[in-house]
Amino acid sequence: MEQPNYTVVTFNLSFSGYLPHPYWSYNGLIPAVVLSFCFVLGVPGNIAVILLKLKWQKISSLSQSLMLNLAISDLLCLLTLPPTIYSSLFDWTFGLVACKLLSYLLYCSVCCSQLTVTVLGIQRYLQVVRQQRWHQEQKRLLLVLLWLVAVILSIPVLFVRQVTTDQQWTVCEPQYSSEAQWVVVLLEETLFEFFSLFIVVFGYIRLQRKINQAAFFNNPQTTRLITSIIVSNFLLGAPYIVINVLGVAAICVKNKGLLKFCSNTWNTVRALTVLMRCVNPLLYAFNSRKCGTAS
Repeated sequence: MEQPNYTVVTFNLSFSGYLPHPYWSYNGLIPAVVLSFCFVLGVPGNIAVILLKLKWQKISSLSQSLMLNLAISDLLCLLTLPPTIYSSLFDWTFGLVACKLLSYLLYCSVCCSQLTVTVLGIQRYLQVVRQQRWHQEQKRLLLVLLWLVAVILSIPVLFVRQVTTDQQWTVCEPQYSSEAQWVVVLLEETLFEFFSLFIVVFGYIRLQRKINQAAFFNNPQTTRLITSIIVSNFLLGAPYIVINVLGVAAICVKNKGLLKFCSNTWNTVRALTVLMRCVNPLLYAFNSRKCGTAS
């Protein structure tokens, strides 16, 4: 794939967008179908989680707050999808301001959602294994910090997202000034995804061992919850990490064949990660209340 001066990247590389070059092929159709499924299933699912919040009686108050925050951030992410779905098949017709704003909101909500899942994994590990308890002030500060980190990490999106015309199609896509900047963006996202995934998997594996050693916690509901969280986060998050690593390698060694493969795959694997936005609340809300412990 030719990328003269790397001024325009013609495929998606960030959390903040799922907008492939708009042509009718599997590059546009598969992400559009996956994102449509996420929107139809995830929006009512997250709304249901928010409405049922008061019925979570068997889990800690911090877990309740984190699950509510997870549902809100996931809902915000899903509500930005309709323009993205449309533009994955047709033109971007919503202007520069909408391009930047929707990209920012999407990036911020996905980032906050991923951070919330990570913190929820850490919190459950500390609560069950270390018997850690949280004060009300600590809970509020934690939630504020989650959104503050997400807001700060999302600021670059406002600068790199631009509306451009490519082969008579108008698209909303990131523009990078150099090959080095391109690699930095990929590495940043890869490291964020990798460490979040690693912490979640590690925490729940340790939690599983603790549960197996304690008769009080050893029950099928807890086992299903832990297994489903590990499997869903790994299956839906790992492909994006792998493709990003391959993309970095392709850029560094200037392998056009590998780079083309990555460009044809990025949009699909990013769409798959959005599935977590509708899977997460169901896993935590309808399983955790059966096996959680109150603080």
